[in-house]
Amino acid sequence: MIASQESDDVSETPTYQDRQTGRVYRDATEMVNDYLRRFGTAVGVELDPLDGDGYTDVRRGSATVGINVLHEHGILLFLSRIMDIPRETAGGREAFYRRLLELNFLVTSDAAFAIDKDKDAVYLRALRRLSGLDYEEFEDLLHTMASVADEWDDRLTQIFGTERS
Repeated sequence: MIASQESDDVSETPTYQDRQTGRVYRDATEMVNDYLRRFGTAVGVELDPLDGDGYTDVRRGSATVGINVLHEHGILLFLSRIMDIPRETAGGREAFYRRLLELNFLVTSDAAFAIDKDKDAVYLRALRRLSGLDYEEFEDLLHTMASVADEWDDRLTQIFGTERS
């Protein structure tokens, strides 16, 4: 009976708090907007806050990284379109997909290449739960996404000869 009483006392409300500063946020949007502001200050660029749909983007070189707060799922999604899937490649599509999987193994760090079947496009993406996300993890994810997307959108296009759209 004690176990069931303990589980009744556990809060189902997500916690949005930065461990470094101890600041507690009202909601995920306020937290991510603060993290965007801090990141922008650190890199010397003014970044747009999330819009009403929970979206903003950050540019680095040739890459654009979309930042999406998916409230209904409690998730932060980073997404960057890399290129269209090549129609024909040397070695066929298998060689292309194999290369993406090889890159996912170590090169992409916390991000991963993914295929959007409806758009026939390759994306780089990273997902994290919003509850418990601290600034250092946000900063690391955004830096990783921007760096990997900026490097590999150009390299994969060069190797496999298709356009980014």
